[in-house]
Amino acid sequence: MKTDINSLTYEKLNSVIEELGQPTFRAKQIYAWLHKYGVSSFDEMTNISKQLREILADKYFISTCEIEDKYTSKIDDTVKYLFRLYDGEYVESVIMKYKYGYTICVSSQVGCKMGCTFCASTLAGFKRNLTAGEIEAQLQSAQKDLQIKISHIVLMGIGEPLDNFDNVIDFLYNVNNENGLNISMRNITLSTCGVVPRIYDLMALNLQLTLTISLHAPNDNIRSKTMPINRKYNMDELIKACKNYADKTGRRVSFEYTLIKDVNDSTKDALELSGRLKGMNSHINLIPVNDVKERGNVRSSKEAILNFQNVLKKHGINATIRRTLGSDINASCGQLRRLKNRGENE
Repeated sequence: MKTDINSLTYEKLNSVIEELGQPTFRAKQIYAWLHKYGVSSFDEMTNISKQLREILADKYFISTCEIEDKYTSKIDDTVKYLFRLYDGEYVESVIMKYKYGYTICVSSQVGCKMGCTFCASTLAGFKRNLTAGEIEAQLQSAQKDLQIKISHIVLMGIGEPLDNFDNVIDFLYNVNNENGLNISMRNITLSTCGVVPRIYDLMALNLQLTLTISLHAPNDNIRSKTMPINRKYNMDELIKACKNYADKTGRRVSFEYTLIKDVNDSTKDALELSGRLKGMNSHINLIPVNDVKERGNVRSSKEAILNFQNVLKKHGINATIRRTLGSDINASCGQLRRLKNRGENE
């Protein structure tokens, strides 16, 4: 069975090339073709001998993803992709344009096991983990299609990144490598629903990325109802891990907080949340809930959202309200895959 060569880190690829009796500079050349230039065929590696290309093609394949559907927002030029993988499964990615450049939100799994009640990603079921190469292929495909250079990455698409830890870490090392895309770790955000042991594993690597926690509740009672992961790792454990992470890495931890009417958007909720995060190097990103028909959640009023933010700020907590992008194209991840599986994307 062939191996996904895109998923090999630079060090692993170097070992492969050495085992083939090739000079080490070949690894640098091949790595650049794969990651800097994003080739989809070994034949495109024009400075590599035909013999070596044939050897590689015999043992390895280059992971790609095909554009199944593409939607461009008429409001803000946000682009959403539904990608088809080699086995017919689907994942989603979103390209967002900011003043500083282009950001891609990538998926890390086909589906998700976590079962958060406000999220569309779990509705079509979990299928499998993505390889490091498949995660990067989303970025490479979007760059080629739009003829752009992506400078920022957000691991906040379909799936729980820390539930696919090893492949995600290899992906991070690959996109950060100076011989490839050379994207700074400081330009990468990893979002997790709170897999506490893996937060400590990530902390041990001391990567300078931004850790974002999908918090969405001020206490265990509310969080356990909306996020099943909280029944395994409660908020005290999660917040402790986040404080340790911030202290060890020197990086501010961000918290995502989706506001749902009459569930977690009261003044009392804001006060309780302020108390939990007091004294921590953190930031809260307030998110008006997306309308997912099957979930039945209702977006908080504008007044409730502003009040929640003001309460947090009065108690020394840095809080911003996320600007909604791509609202006319279902830009939150999981919605297109769900519709495609139900045959409703046509």
